[in-house]
Amino acid sequence: MRTPLHALAEHGQSAWVDYLSRRFLRDGDLARLVERGLAGVTSNPTIFQGAIAEGDYYDEQLRALLAEESDPKEIFLAIAREDIRSACDTLREVFDRDPSGRDGWVSLEVDPDLAHDTRATIAEAERLHRMIDRPNLFVKIPGTLAGLPAIEETIARGIPVNVTLLFSLDRHRAAGEAYLRGLRRLRDNGGDLRSVASVASFFVSRVDTEADRRLDSTGEHDELKGTLAIANAKLAYQGYKEMFAGAEWEELAAAGANPQRCLWASTSTKNPAYRDVRYVEQLIGRDTVNTMTRQTLDDFQDHGHVAHTLEQGVDEARSCFDRFAAAGIDYDDVTAVLEREGVDKFAASFHQLFEEITRKRDQLART
Repeated sequence: MRTPLHALAEHGQSAWVDYLSRRFLRDGDLARLVERGLAGVTSNPTIFQGAIAEGDYYDEQLRALLAEESDPKEIFLAIAREDIRSACDTLREVFDRDPSGRDGWVSLEVDPDLAHDTRATIAEAERLHRMIDRPNLFVKIPGTLAGLPAIEETIARGIPVNVTLLFSLDRHRAAGEAYLRGLRRLRDNGGDLRSVASVASFFVSRVDTEADRRLDSTGEHDELKGTLAIANAKLAYQGYKEMFAGAEWEELAAAGANPQRCLWASTSTKNPAYRDVRYVEQLIGRDTVNTMTRQTLDDFQDHGHVAHTLEQGVDEARSCFDRFAAAGIDYDDVTAVLEREGVDKFAASFHQLFEEITRKRDQLART
């Protein structure tokens, strides 16, 4: 049966889901979505924290782990290992039937407490890669200043990377350049470029949330509300096309390299005044990914419209930045604040995850 997700694929965009839980896996929900055209999974500390708090699906494994391990992080990694491996296996057929390595990926994030520590991020990425031991695992590394050299080094070691928490055009380009440097090093060291891939997770709706908040504080320019995030993403895509073109890129591609596709993240609509699938409908284009929450995925399958929108209105997108500057909204500050908040939120969720494991431990001890 042809679904809206298949229609997205026909326009060159892969639909992934930003959700994972053991119940989602064991009840067959992920497998059913794959049959309907889903092509990947992303996860983060917030998702795992919610999953472990949900019901009793983890209780049996927690009992066994708690008999041998007391460190909440090690307990979490053991839990994540089972869920991520299972998701990788569910998506393996998707991964194997696409020799270009576009789809079938599952993402697991490095400890967000390491976001500003390059060496520790590299070591953690290697550890997660070995721990999951699946070819369709993306290790998520934040695109912070410390994360950029970690991305390069991780790619140079042949480990696929999902670069997360990208908000600005400059940082998006820097992430692409880090990927390219890693590819060149891998090639020069005799590595197989076909074994690695990368996506650049460019966050969308949070940009409008912050920009709209600042517009509200001015009491003016309501006409600009809800326009910056989509303009930002459209220009990021133009930057992607520039980076992965030309003689140098063609040489890498001939050796088996894949481009670092744009992945639209944070695509659920935060403002109820906006259409619930606007950040999907307005960013459909070739060689891209949209990772959606379960709710957004369901909403799009119910009433989403598919059209090639990503390259429409590019000139207007460029002028949008000028209009925000004229309104006194500092784009660089908006994206810098969002990056700091993003790292802090994921770190807070990671610690809440440890607290949830401790709560479950105490609960299980009483039963």
